[in-house]
Amino acid sequence: MLELQRIREQKDEIIKTFNIRNIDVSSLLNEVVELDESRRKTQGLLDNTLAESNKLAKSIGLLFREGKQAEANELKAKTGELKEKSKELKEEEARIQDRINEILYQIPNVPNPIVPKGNSDEDNEVVMTAGSVPELGSNNLPHWELAKKYNLIDFELGVKISGAGFPVYTGKGARLQRALINFFIDEAQKAGYEEVIPPLLVNEASGFGTGQLPDKEGQMYHDATDNLFLIPTAEVPITNIFRDVILEAGDFPIKKTGYTPCFRREAGSYGKDVRGLNRLHQFDKVEIVQVAHPNQSYELLDEMVNHVKSLLDQLELPYRVLRLCGGDLGFTSALTYDLEVFSAAQERWLEVSSVSNFETYQANRLKLRFRENGGKPQLAHTLNGSALALPRIVAALLENNQTAEGIKIPKVLVPYTGFEMI
Repeated sequence: MLELQRIREQKDEIIKTFNIRNIDVSSLLNEVVELDESRRKTQGLLDNTLAESNKLAKSIGLLFREGKQAEANELKAKTGELKEKSKELKEEEARIQDRINEILYQIPNVPNPIVPKGNSDEDNEVVMTAGSVPELGSNNLPHWELAKKYNLIDFELGVKISGAGFPVYTGKGARLQRALINFFIDEAQKAGYEEVIPPLLVNEASGFGTGQLPDKEGQMYHDATDNLFLIPTAEVPITNIFRDVILEAGDFPIKKTGYTPCFRREAGSYGKDVRGLNRLHQFDKVEIVQVAHPNQSYELLDEMVNHVKSLLDQLELPYRVLRLCGGDLGFTSALTYDLEVFSAAQERWLEVSSVSNFETYQANRLKLRFRENGGKPQLAHTLNGSALALPRIVAALLENNQTAEGIKIPKVLVPYTGFEMI
């Protein structure tokens, strides 16, 4: 969430920058500033009251020692009044702070000035395109038909076991999944990321820490009995490793990677664009996460984008990089690049990765700070990216590599699959 000091010092600039998101936050920020002034006044009164109470306590002890019991009892009565006043001031300060937090949770991150203004994904900016779109024959099939033809994925069996959006991978389809996961993890480790195997269920504090709560509460699977949430991405548990932590500047950059299944309700998703692997409730993904010094985070964002590009290059998939516009930018992100692969049989682009810099937005929620040269703790920057999400990668690999003889496996995956052709 946004920092109070930043709002106090840069309120007008922040309001202007939010035009990129097509959002007017002026009334919310004005209310935050007014509440913060009230909170600070209340804090000042509380400090004065506590100081006066402490001063009287010392005087009471002295009066008792001097045998002036009546005067001491008079002051004791006054300290009782001050204690009651202190209690009321503390409650008032807590009430104001709760309201400030309630408002701040409603305000998304301030977009980076280079985020293009726009209303939807149609206004996203194409940064680059790479690779060649394969020319398929007239008998080409979409991945859901290829999966059935070659016994790779059983969508109907998944419906029987769990419901739509929970496919069952079988035979070489399962082997391909595992090959991709291992390849992505190995490449992340080569790039300096330490592997983590995190929990798949997180508590409410973790959801608030990375911004899934309260923004995406309805999209997460929730166990009400234990108040735990199935993770929508490994970003949540991995980034929360650093909740309530103070690091040293010399620790940066901290690079973590992890493979997890991911779970999303995807409420409201219907139609042809969600068929097959295009949109699932459960899917596999390898995530990369960095905690960085504020002066380095945008350089590292470019590094992360290049890492994802290298994976797509090795998989021999045509892809493009998009800079998301303000209307399509995620709630917690300051700047996001999406990477999409071209699905030859579906003849459209499929998003396979989002790489984002959250600047201090998550760190402020997480209380993730660092010290530099023994100085006062300050907020770190957090970044994350999909490297990569498997479903649409598998869809593109099956569709783009189909031939009359079968489906060719990219050379880089053969050591992992153990076969060159399906």
